[in-house]
Amino acid sequence: MKDIFYNYIKNLQDQICLGLEAVDGQAKFREDLWNRTEGGGGRTRVIENGKVFEKGGVNISAVHGKLPEAMRQLFNVGEADFFACGLSLVIHPKSPMVPTVHANWRYFEMYDEQGNIIQQWFGGGQDLTPYYLFEEDAIHFHQTCKTACDKYNLEFYPKYKKQCDEYFWNAHRHEARGIGGLFFDYCKATESMQMEDWYNFVTEVGNSFLQAYVPIVERRKELPFTAANRTWQEIRRGRYVEFNLVHDKGTLFGLKTNGRIESILMSLPPHVQWVYDHHPEAGSDEEKLISVLEEPRNWVN
Repeated sequence: MKDIFYNYIKNLQDQICLGLEAVDGQAKFREDLWNRTEGGGGRTRVIENGKVFEKGGVNISAVHGKLPEAMRQLFNVGEADFFACGLSLVIHPKSPMVPTVHANWRYFEMYDEQGNIIQQWFGGGQDLTPYYLFEEDAIHFHQTCKTACDKYNLEFYPKYKKQCDEYFWNAHRHEARGIGGLFFDYCKATESMQMEDWYNFVTEVGNSFLQAYVPIVERRKELPFTAANRTWQEIRRGRYVEFNLVHDKGTLFGLKTNGRIESILMSLPPHVQWVYDHHPEAGSDEEKLISVLEEPRNWVN
């Protein structure tokens, strides 16, 4: 399974990078290959200073070795080896009218002293972080997620949408990072879903990413915006940074397993502001966004 999934994310990385380059029309992804001393490595691809995308990364990695102490405590296990691979992406557009997007699809195995698999699971999801709320974009993104989920189980979309709202919650700000999408983790074999079934589901979601995001970018990338709109975007990016550094499990996992810092922190936007005690103007589009982030909505039935 680990070889099958790693081959899948290698191909998916190619497809997503080509799709995003076509939308940008100017910038190309820069590629770095890297190795991890303890075992494994990855392929980092970063796009910067494009016509549409200010900064973004589409990264894959496959790492293995002894499970670090911090992770043993998290999983409540003794000495163990592990393997983890996944694709992680974050795209920060230049225009505040175009939303930031994040996605991740991953696979994990843990082994006993004889090398037998004692735990294995899939995880992942995709979510949208707009700076200005266009409801038709939110509906499109969530409908694409729901369509992918419904092919496997009608309960998946409401379950994983709820988990996404709960996970991407900036508790110290009492607001969501964005308008959500899907988040699933520890997807293990059961009577109804074997690992092959989980693989098919996760890849269905992965394959839906460009369909979920690109039409939104195409609709919004030429819209005019002001310096005030840009300032608001940079203030909201600050909240994005706060979540990634304070709450995000993927960031913490990378740091605790001696991951490659440049790859882990590529999710951070290039231009950010923290304005003291900032509040949007009453009745403004900015306030409309905040009202949605404070109480997540159901975008599709």
